Amino acid sequence: MPPKTPGPSNGDLFRMLLENIIDQNHELVRLARLIDWARFDEAFGAYYDDTQGRDGLPTQLMAGLHLLKHMKGLSDEEVCAAWLENPYFQSFCGEVYFQHELPLDRSSMTRWRQRIGAEALEVLLAETIAVAVKSKAVSPRQLERITVDTTVQTKAIAHPTDSRLIVRAIEWLNRAARKHGLNLRQSFTRLAPRAQKEAARLMHTGGSKQGLRWVRKLRTWLGRLIRDIERKIAGDAGAQAAFASVLERTRRIFEQKPSDKNKLYALHAPEVECIGKGKARTRYEFGVKTSVATINAKAKGGQFVVGAQALPGNPYDGHSLAGQINQVEQLTDVRVRRAYVDRGYRGHKVERDGLDVIISHTRAITSPTIKREMKRRSAIEPVIGHMKQDGHLERNRLKGPEGDAINAILTAAGHNLRLLARWLSYLFVFFLMHALQAHAQNVPRANRKAAAQSGSW
Repeated sequence: MPPKTPGPSNGDLFRMLLENIIDQNHELVRLARLIDWARFDEAFGAYYDDTQGRDGLPTQLMAGLHLLKHMKGLSDEEVCAAWLENPYFQSFCGEVYFQHELPLDRSSMTRWRQRIGAEALEVLLAETIAVAVKSKAVSPRQLERITVDTTVQTKAIAHPTDSRLIVRAIEWLNRAARKHGLNLRQSFTRLAPRAQKEAARLMHTGGSKQGLRWVRKLRTWLGRLIRDIERKIAGDAGAQAAFASVLERTRRIFEQKPSDKNKLYALHAPEVECIGKGKARTRYEFGVKTSVATINAKAKGGQFVVGAQALPGNPYDGHSLAGQINQVEQLTDVRVRRAYVDRGYRGHKVERDGLDVIISHTRAITSPTIKREMKRRSAIEPVIGHMKQDGHLERNRLKGPEGDAINAILTAAGHNLRLLARWLSYLFVFFLMHALQAHAQNVPRANRKAAAQSGSW
């Protein structure tokens, strides 16, 4: 692991300490004090080797950048640019003096995520929950009752129409051919985009048959291009290895039919799945199913997320409930007593001592407490909406199934940090008003009247 950040020295003649130029009551400064940064050093230390390579970047810097990114809903480039300008961001990431140069490249964030992995990054979400308990935004008893639901974590891909996928496959093959110096009989780079425009123009009008004719012509051109490349690399083991991935994906595009299952919806993201959630505005969404767990009680600090995990393969909701409860218990160190779910979890077959799974619209419930808590099951829906609108649960740009799992965890941690920042701001205002009221009660009435008339009150 890299060396620990040294403490502040007696002073620097040419630099000003950050603590002297920022407000110590700012929510980011107070959050940084509450977070146990040493916990991240212990969790991520196994992924570094002191005997090889140069020293890694400080853990607080990398973890802080990712927390700020998902807290503010920024990209890697945007959070690095904001870090360079914002002294509160630098203080949150452990800097002592204001920095005028970035200590890392933007791609270092990508490599750090890939090195740590989704399973180890769960400690970031666990720490946000621990901070919520420490700041009394949520009580440990409230962590025993959770609400679980699933949503779709959409991928950053264009809508996968047949004509667009075929044109993209033609572009991929031509790019690979140019890269490896392969001369093609015909590239179709000029004809394919024109055919795509014609198909898009005619498909949803009275000329849909003519539009389908253009799609068939595009598919024919793709087949000719695939066969031309295969003939020219036959017998060359190096060229066959270089073209293996491109040819495999483009052939899937060429051969798949509308009625097929497990179709390819994006050449750069083969893990994307087509998921129908029954929404009127969006019949199908393209990404991966994601499970989210929140506290059921109405906590002081808000509706905190206590678990989030990607579910590749589009499993049945009931089959994912056991894994989600296990993750919640691991992150919170609290045993779940009640789990409130919707009717999509019927047939979950989760039976544990001390655990009650209550499905919405269940009749013959006599407990008034369970009835009251069941009414709060739908409170998870706006939480998912905020994670999509303010976070990165919508149009995820991280690569592969591992990127889907990492994005779900970090988005949940960012949502919790937004709630904690608002809670700490509320506490500061509350204590300030309380102090002013106490001061007003101690000031004599005559002095208060004179101060009010003079405008100094």
